[in-house]
Amino acid sequence: MSRFQVKKVAVLGAGVMGAQIAAHLVNVKVPVILFDLPAKEGAKNGIVTKAIDGLKKLKPAPLGVVEDAVLIQQANYEEHLDLLKDCDLIIEAIAERMDWKLDLYKKIAPFIAPHAIVASNTSGLSITKLSEALPEEIKPRFCGIHFFNPPRYMALVELINTPTTEAASLDALEAFVTSNLGKGVVRAKDSPNFIANRVGIAGMLATMKEVENFGLSYDVVDDLTGKKLGRASSGTFRTADVVGLDTMAHVIKTLQDTLSIETDPFYESFATPVVLKTLLEMGNFGQKTKAGFFKKVGRDVMRFDLASKEYVPAGQKADEVYGRMLKKPAGERLKLLRNSQGAQGQFLWAILRNAFHYAAVHLASIADNARDVDFCMRWGFGMQQGPFELWQEAGWLEVANMIKEDIDAGKALCKAPLPEWVFKGPVADAGGVHTPAGSWNPTTGTFVAPRSLPVYARQHFPESVLGAKAASAATAGKTIHEDEAIRLWTLDDEVLIASIKTKMHAIGAGVIEGLDSAIDMAEKDYQGLVIWSPDEMFSAGADLQSMLPAFMMGGAKAIDGAAGELQRVMLKLRYANVPTIAAIRGLALGGGCEMAVYSGKRVAAMESYIGLVEVGVGLVPGAGGLTYIARRAAENAAASTGKDIVPFLTEGFTAAAMAKVGTSALESRKLGYLLDSDVVVPHKDELLFVAINEAKAMFASGYRAPHKRQFAVAGRSGVATIKGSLVNMRDGGFISAHDFHIAGLIAEVVCGGDVDAGSMVTEEYLMALERKAFCSLLTHPKTQDRIMGMMSTGKPVRN
Repeated sequence: MSRFQVKKVAVLGAGVMGAQIAAHLVNVKVPVILFDLPAKEGAKNGIVTKAIDGLKKLKPAPLGVVEDAVLIQQANYEEHLDLLKDCDLIIEAIAERMDWKLDLYKKIAPFIAPHAIVASNTSGLSITKLSEALPEEIKPRFCGIHFFNPPRYMALVELINTPTTEAASLDALEAFVTSNLGKGVVRAKDSPNFIANRVGIAGMLATMKEVENFGLSYDVVDDLTGKKLGRASSGTFRTADVVGLDTMAHVIKTLQDTLSIETDPFYESFATPVVLKTLLEMGNFGQKTKAGFFKKVGRDVMRFDLASKEYVPAGQKADEVYGRMLKKPAGERLKLLRNSQGAQGQFLWAILRNAFHYAAVHLASIADNARDVDFCMRWGFGMQQGPFELWQEAGWLEVANMIKEDIDAGKALCKAPLPEWVFKGPVADAGGVHTPAGSWNPTTGTFVAPRSLPVYARQHFPESVLGAKAASAATAGKTIHEDEAIRLWTLDDEVLIASIKTKMHAIGAGVIEGLDSAIDMAEKDYQGLVIWSPDEMFSAGADLQSMLPAFMMGGAKAIDGAAGELQRVMLKLRYANVPTIAAIRGLALGGGCEMAVYSGKRVAAMESYIGLVEVGVGLVPGAGGLTYIARRAAENAAASTGKDIVPFLTEGFTAAAMAKVGTSALESRKLGYLLDSDVVVPHKDELLFVAINEAKAMFASGYRAPHKRQFAVAGRSGVATIKGSLVNMRDGGFISAHDFHIAGLIAEVVCGGDVDAGSMVTEEYLMALERKAFCSLLTHPKTQDRIMGMMSTGKPVRN
């Protein structure tokens, strides 16, 4: 059976979304051509060139490494439409104008390959109406594809079919977007603004309406509706600024133009808020114009005041009592908010009630099932739980009756009753919309299981919803050993998995002992060892807190023994007789980075942040990180024509001395923490699948550990060269005297200490130098201040 292969993609439209979609395609190694109109002056590709240059300046960065901007091929509609014939997927992402899109489709239709899928990236226009401009032979391969901004980071992609879209085309596109782009796909109905923006923007409008009702300021609302509420830390108004108030206004207008009081009983709450109109008239569109609901003046954040149309100091926080309420179990939390006397508590209950009410009333018209609504709000709006999940957790019928009472009392946004299925039948009997059998589809009156496309077999533990009772990675498979620090287990009796359980997966004595045992077990009974955890934390590094008692009792000598044991296990990982795979996702810092680089191979999710950060607490890497830098420099120098090792040390030394962290797996590779032979996985939930298969493939090919070799070091002359540049930084005020001291110790270790240039050394020799430097710093008062400051405030101390 042939499979849909995407060898090249065309993105039509070099605006904010089009350019960033192109950037993400480059991140995942998909060749891409970015099209736009021919420039009226200068080079014909001028519009695209400007857009690509803009990608290099955007924050958060759309590109994994900024240099990859050159990989985006530039084109314009006047000269290069022939290039479309080589594209397997065409993503149209021009401005949200139906007439412009239809005109473009007529222009490109003759150049579309007979197998290519064509998709419109629109936030709410009718996909069916768009398809009408296409020839009959293209309609089966046309659909909607809705990325969320910024496309590199936002997990959600909505796919929308038309009555003529072939199921095979949609399945093929879903597989590509899931596995190759690393996204969570939800199929939405072709209704105004689809699922996420329909529910999310209605929620934002309702929030703004309730803000007016309760007289709250934007900074207080953002504090209430951010992390405290289990949502994105940017809250409501800061999120609007990031999205763009003009973009938000467009989505609102789509709701206003395509809906009515007859089709949506909440329609009256869709009026554009006065404050939004005012900001738009002022040209303040949010982050893109550096002013919206908030504005930064120097280091101060100001908020917009509608009455005066001026910006006033921001920074007000919510009352602490509501923060405490929001930490309570769901059922207790909602009752406390509903019964609270203060405006902030009443506001919170109101926006949650409105969200439940809206989602229930519209479920049948916008989505196939309740799971898709919850995933859209989690992946597209940064919520920890979707509205149905929270409602179900709090007690389905009890919350339903609370909502009904508010509707009857005229407190809700509209008088529309909750659907009948809420109160009786399968949902009421099950205690909610999510069950092990699937999630509620009100159209068919059944619980619908997730789609079982072949691509999802690559996800051992896909994201699930509350109530689905999906298999948990914490208990799945067969446990071989488990204690407070680590779990050793297997899914198939062929590859052993080590999952660290400590807070932030910090590496203490228990983890070291567990990894030591895991390597022995893997060598004896398994084809390999995979170190993997099912969250956004590979490991934050050594457990400094657990070291303190030993240090207080035995001084640096006691720590030297613990560090030596950790170094021994790192070398054991490297020289194990079976493949050892570090499956990295999220943070791999300090000792976590060292655990990764000493593994036989690394499989890293795209959003992996890897680095040696010990200087932040006044220390040097102590588990072999500096030894790794020295060895890699020697290997790279040996493979080149140059004999001087220092140039090959520069990047590794700088990364460690400045605590550089790769802001993507791609940048981590550039820093040397990932190798070209390591695997980058776009979808985080495929990480374990890929890591296990890498271990099996390496084992099947007759894997043997690398030979232990001596290697050359830069010696005392290398130390002098590096310290010379550090003196200039210290004397210029760029680093403190203590920074200079720490960086000097790093230089001494990576250069091999007081030996001649070119001296051959072992890893054990350099690790001894690391331990000595690490322990000497532990006794330094300024380092102790840095450690205590980080442990008490979580922020680095500069001294």
